[in-house]
Amino acid sequence: MSYPALHDLILEPLVRSALMEDLGANGDITTLTVIPAAATYSARLNAREDAVISGLQVAELAFRLVDPKLDIITHFHDGQHCAKGDALMEIQGSAASILSAERVALNFVGRLAGIATLTAALVAETRGTKTRITCTRKTTPGLRIVEKQAVLHGGGFNHRFSLSDAILIKDNHIAAAGGVRAVLETAKTRASHMMKIEIEVDQLDQLAEVLEVGGADVVLLDNMSPNELQEAVAMADGQLVTEASGSVSHDTVAAIAATGVDYISSGALTHSYRSVDVGLDF
Repeated sequence: MSYPALHDLILEPLVRSALMEDLGANGDITTLTVIPAAATYSARLNAREDAVISGLQVAELAFRLVDPKLDIITHFHDGQHCAKGDALMEIQGSAASILSAERVALNFVGRLAGIATLTAALVAETRGTKTRITCTRKTTPGLRIVEKQAVLHGGGFNHRFSLSDAILIKDNHIAAAGGVRAVLETAKTRASHMMKIEIEVDQLDQLAEVLEVGGADVVLLDNMSPNELQEAVAMADGQLVTEASGSVSHDTVAAIAATGVDYISSGALTHSYRSVDVGLDF
């Protein structure tokens, strides 16, 4: 499956900031000291393990920001599966430029491919069901847009990008507003007709109250057992989109999906992944 690429205008501030952090005030002093300015090389960005790739667009931008004259050929697209030993990208040109962009490029690819690979593993556990895997806002500050893109590359779906995307009423909102009925009635009164309303519940009697009051579009079923989730789906009976959250792992996701929920949200996709091993070889 192909995925729409983010525009470079969106990505450039993130990549430029990472390069500025790495180059510091004096630039790559090791390369400036030991590599002749005229030296040219060909390098390959290689996968050192099987993975679902993400971050190649970002890596290419890192190399081009350092040196627009570099010749870059990508052999894979973000969202594709690769095998250990596959060459993901080839870069030719100034050796100094390649070396100066290397770490930033690898940092992005390793981490984003880690997110995509973990997402793909959870998605695989839901095959045969209608359930979709989605991420949360538990992302690295400043990198949300690329981390959520990596979730898409792994076959998942995106939840809110920010607090301004939708109304998501959590347990603390309910407590502060005076209960399920009070918070939903207020939300119904004040929300735009274009704005979705989701409410979190952790007990079936709360769900019953949500259904009685009305006004919600989605219900977040938090930390419920598979039996409770199955009962919640039956209670909702298509009136609400159902989303399960809490204690989601490779070991539990199949059982959660089997309950019939529409979505499973997992913060682990963007905070507990393992970076994929990728390397740049001259």
